[in-house]
Amino acid sequence: MTLNRTYGQKPFSSAASLREFPRTATSRGIHVAPKTPMRNYEISALRPDGKVDTHQEVAPAMPLFESACSAFARGTVIATPMGDIVVEDLQPGDMVNTSTGEPATLVWIGSSSFVPGDAGRRTPLIRIMSDTFGQGRPASFLTVGPSARILHTPHHLRSEAGEKRLLTPVREFLDGVNVIEVVPPTPVRMFHFCLDRHAAESAGGIEKETFHPGAQATRSLPIAVRDRFLGFFPHIDHVTDFGPLAHPRAPDHVLQAQAV
Repeated sequence: MTLNRTYGQKPFSSAASLREFPRTATSRGIHVAPKTPMRNYEISALRPDGKVDTHQEVAPAMPLFESACSAFARGTVIATPMGDIVVEDLQPGDMVNTSTGEPATLVWIGSSSFVPGDAGRRTPLIRIMSDTFGQGRPASFLTVGPSARILHTPHHLRSEAGEKRLLTPVREFLDGVNVIEVVPPTPVRMFHFCLDRHAAESAGGIEKETFHPGAQATRSLPIAVRDRFLGFFPHIDHVTDFGPLAHPRAPDHVLQAQAV
């Protein structure tokens, strides 16, 4: 039984409809474009009765889906009111410290194993060396996904941001020394999670963003893919249900370049 059936939400699109990828027109007629690679995801969510529902999903290996499950590598330490807990030991219903000083309830966890060259393409991760953003930030090196954001304003935006701290994609800090791309030789289990409100929480001494796809994330998706993505989140009916951002986001130059 899927989560959104358990929660009484609209059913997921069928597996057949998910494989109806865009068709391309040629002089000889209509041809089916190459299929999008698929990936296995594990979803754990807090049910209204307080119990935890965990199951596997197979969905497209698209950036939107992957970003929901790839912010923290296994072993990343998360700050909670009960002390530091490694991300793989967190459970929906646990409390997590946030940058506001007020803990929030963890309601959803997504995870997947990422393998170099998996899904037909290279999947680099990003490693942040210890003390990159100040002493103890992070306390030891961290491995994160390419879409992870940290609460740290880059130098070139500080005059524009003023006193506001921005959630900035980690890849904006790539320098080949302190923040580098890595392609581990073995599979890496990656995690991401949602709290009952969007926030920045402490991961290994760095304030990192909890998952939020962004208000426009699903706008250009086919309906079947959009519904499949929203079906990952039993507490979400529409992308606006993720709520407001806790902090403003810095521009994502990679996405901007792809849009040109």
